[in-house]
Amino acid sequence: VMRLTKPTLFTNIPVTCEERDLPGNLFYQLMKDDPSTVKGAEALMLGEMLTLPQNFGNIFLGETFSSYISVHNDSNQVVKDILVKADLQTSSQRLNLSASSAAVAELKPDCCIDDVIHHEVKEIGTHILVCAVSYTTQTGEKMYFRKFFKFQVLKPLDVKTKFYNAETDEVFLEAQIQNITTSPMFMEKVSLEPSMMYNVAELNTVDTAGE
Repeated sequence: VMRLTKPTLFTNIPVTCEERDLPGNLFYQLMKDDPSTVKGAEALMLGEMLTLPQNFGNIFLGETFSSYISVHNDSNQVVKDILVKADLQTSSQRLNLSASSAAVAELKPDCCIDDVIHHEVKEIGTHILVCAVSYTTQTGEKMYFRKFFKFQVLKPLDVKTKFYNAETDEVFLEAQIQNITTSPMFMEKVSLEPSMMYNVAELNTVDTAGE
């Protein structure tokens, strides 16, 4: 199982020294021959190669969790009636994420069954991806095994509100939105949706003389 996320640029750690030091030009030549460095900028922590994620990484509330599931036949025998099932267990429910519930007739040696699952995360806390595989051997024996992949869903934003009551029966609401992740975030839209019986005017921009 591999989580599908955007690849990142590979960063190398440059090791340099003065030309008059004992290694001389050796370190620079090694960096120049390294295929992961950018030509002409070998001493900078820049790379021109992409690297795939090695673990599940951080998953935040509201994000779409995508994962690639592959079942490979490592034996030298043909197995039959292979059924792959992927469930996501949360603190409140268990969701079936399998794209198909039909069994594969047979799986030859060195062949695999691939599946891609997607799920929009709507709960905070511990999530467990349960991958269950059942199949039948050549002798007619039914086999079954499961794999568990545990990950945490974190809260990306913290919202604090302040209320101010004016003498004109107007209520002023201030909402403070804080990014509590470790990486930058781009806000596409922030809007306030009032309930019935309320009229709302945004004060983020000031309209002066029709501008």
